[in-house]
Amino acid sequence: MASLIDELISTLEKEYEIYQLLIPIANEKTQIIVNNDLASLQLITQKEQTAIDRVNTLEHKREEIISNIKTVINRKNDPMDLKTLIHLLEKQPNEQKALSVLHDNLKRTIQRLVDINNRNKSLIQESLEMIEFNMNFIQSTRMSPGNNTYTKSASRYDVQMQRTGMFDAKQ
Repeated sequence: MASLIDELISTLEKEYEIYQLLIPIANEKTQIIVNNDLASLQLITQKEQTAIDRVNTLEHKREEIISNIKTVINRKNDPMDLKTLIHLLEKQPNEQKALSVLHDNLKRTIQRLVDINNRNKSLIQESLEMIEFNMNFIQSTRMSPGNNTYTKSASRYDVQMQRTGMFDAKQ
């Protein structure tokens, strides 16, 4: 089982390194969103996706290792997360401490990424709302060309409605 624990620690360390690399990418993405640089946004998203693909590969490996550990300790049907495993390693303090430190570091780093990504999501949402507002404004100005004049009775007005190829973003 010691080799499985060592392999798990190694896998988690690699995951942690990748998550650490994702933080500056996410911060750069924030600046790109603020600057409205779509070309750079596409490039940084590809860079981010490459890192995420590497994390997913490591996650599958981690799940496989955890499954093997569950088999070795005869808890195949029990749920097993990192905290549970740390608790089970009472007789192996070095491994327990290494996993505990990794768990805390991963938790802190992932929370930081979640916060940055939530901020980016909010910025993108605001940008989309502004685009929708501008589209509606442009559409409304094209539909009413400014010759809205009242008649003598002031109860009706003459409007020439023109459709000029703008699309309704809500449909």
